[in-house]
Amino acid sequence: MSHFLSRVLAALDDGGDTVLFHHDDTTMTYRAAAEMVSRIHGGLSGLRGAVAIDAANRPEIVLTQLAAQLQGREVLLIAASASHPARAAALETTGATLVTDTDFPTLAAAAPSTPDTLPDSVTAIFPSGGTTGTPKLIRHRGIYDGMAHIFRPDGTRTALVTAPLTHMTGNAAVLGAMLCGDTVVLHRKFDAEAVLADIERHQVTTLSLTPARLAAVLDSPSLRHTDLSSVQQLSLGAAPLPPRRLAEALSVFGPVVGQGYGLTEAPMIASISAAEVTDRPELLGSVGRIVPGMQARLDGGEVVVRGLSMMEGYHGRQPIGDGWLRTGDLGHFDDEGYLYLHDRLDDVIVTGEHGTKIASTTVEHSLLGHPRVRAAAVFAVPGPGGEGELVHAVVVTDAPATVHELRAHVRADLGGEHFVPSTVDFTDTLPFTAVGKVNKRALRAPFWQGLPRHIA
Repeated sequence: MSHFLSRVLAALDDGGDTVLFHHDDTTMTYRAAAEMVSRIHGGLSGLRGAVAIDAANRPEIVLTQLAAQLQGREVLLIAASASHPARAAALETTGATLVTDTDFPTLAAAAPSTPDTLPDSVTAIFPSGGTTGTPKLIRHRGIYDGMAHIFRPDGTRTALVTAPLTHMTGNAAVLGAMLCGDTVVLHRKFDAEAVLADIERHQVTTLSLTPARLAAVLDSPSLRHTDLSSVQQLSLGAAPLPPRRLAEALSVFGPVVGQGYGLTEAPMIASISAAEVTDRPELLGSVGRIVPGMQARLDGGEVVVRGLSMMEGYHGRQPIGDGWLRTGDLGHFDDEGYLYLHDRLDDVIVTGEHGTKIASTTVEHSLLGHPRVRAAAVFAVPGPGGEGELVHAVVVTDAPATVHELRAHVRADLGGEHFVPSTVDFTDTLPFTAVGKVNKRALRAPFWQGLPRHIA
């Protein structure tokens, strides 16, 4: 019998009239959520095989996931950032029946139904992030029972969730809150002003943000007028965080800011707390030390991992078992075991006559150290005739700045000409994927159009 499902059903039963969801100016109690799960359970009874969920943030996503898992079905959670071809490929590969926003009213209107017995385990399938290549289908099983052991009944916290519930971060945040009997303030999409307003309105105690979304919150004009005193935990992750922004977050939110490092394949690899970086600014650039139950080492500069938070494996392939997972991230460990990430392998720029490898985040962090730069994205563009790669930057500034000033700043900061962007574009805003990462694929695509490959 699945310990995870047993705990979830107990939480729904025990929650009663406690609010589980604040969403779109409506509320849903634990009692109402339990009834909806039973109705969706009945509505799914006529379907065959796996269920795929593709919808914008709303409570019905996790409630449909739970109802399907109560029937022993595998659940495919289609990433908000997935392309149309990727969505179609995932459905074809798994043979799952698609459930979208338009299906929820019908499912929720079905006659209530409850399972006679619980399945032994649950399986959720997540496509990998779509910013670095064709998504793979990642199967998770044991992590849910692990959550059931970690998250204990509490009922005193309020979590604000802006990440898509079809993404591991948002999915785990809501299910973890449910296992604790807590309340979730669920946003359909990210908006910095709405985040700040709801932190004060609902006295939010915990939230998670990507670096790009943290920057939007820190740069919001509403920040100075918002009461943030209720926040007890702000978790940051999903992409490398500029040390300057982490220091700013600590200054604004206080000693409640932590940073984590993980992948969809292994959601928790390393972490670092506010207590660790206090009075140690050299640790601001680290993602922390490897968490208990996980192992990590370097292989040719690439971080490889294994351990308890690992996926079962990629769909259609052999389970990974005790094998090592190649993260695709470049990094190094210091003498105390703190991990520092330089970039993803796909974002490394090979430039100059010696083929020097440049980590794009190194240049981005340097640009963000300029007093007038608010946001920056750095990537490779093809050289003349498509030969060689050049460093290109797209920046958002708070005040006028020139290309010459920014190039000179990077040159002085990093001390090597190969780090200096050959070209710089200015823009009002950077594009984000649905999960809050800067969409470098969208920025890069026009430069490589018509070329047979996207490296040179």
